[in-house]
Amino acid sequence: MKLRQLGIEGAWEITPQQHGDSRGLFLEWYRFDRLAEEVGHPLRLAQGNLSVSARHVVRGIHFADVPPGQAKYVTCVRGAVLDVVVDLRVGSPTFGQWESVRLDDVDRRAVYLAEGLGHGFCALTDDATLSYLCSTTYNPTAEHAVHPLDEELGIEWPTGAPLLSARDAAAPNLAQVRAAGLLPEYETCRRYAAELDAEAPDGC
Repeated sequence: MKLRQLGIEGAWEITPQQHGDSRGLFLEWYRFDRLAEEVGHPLRLAQGNLSVSARHVVRGIHFADVPPGQAKYVTCVRGAVLDVVVDLRVGSPTFGQWESVRLDDVDRRAVYLAEGLGHGFCALTDDATLSYLCSTTYNPTAEHAVHPLDEELGIEWPTGAPLLSARDAAAPNLAQVRAAGLLPEYETCRRYAAELDAEAPDGC
């Protein structure tokens, strides 16, 4: 398993080592110890989600209040998606920037994103199926969205006809969400991460 930190602090790409033969294959798609070594603390497993999307569906950009926020570990178990991480932390050196990773059922990569980062994806195939682990359970009062087609973000979605949910289509743009005071603060996210690091068992 190889972990590569992305250009946005708090986000990693994970590439598993696959072992295959004529019978099929085996891989470790998640290792709490390896992730904890990189991040500084284990991922608190509170909820597991499965998302199935038709081709051209765009979901996001979703984020949660910090603390506690919601860290995510995402992989694609069927088909392919373009997974997107957006830095929504006010005061961050990379605020407003985004980075993408192709997740599919061939390379079987995963993406980890820390609390305070925004997440979205575009389905590149029909029945694109994402499995993701979350550090907190769903809390609708603490979750928010930024419009995925916001020109200020300028995300290059690989579709000319994005299909959005009613919620995402009605989401405000980045400037509006910031003006409403809903975006997480970079320093708050760093302090919260430091608290998690301090609580981590020795060796993590």
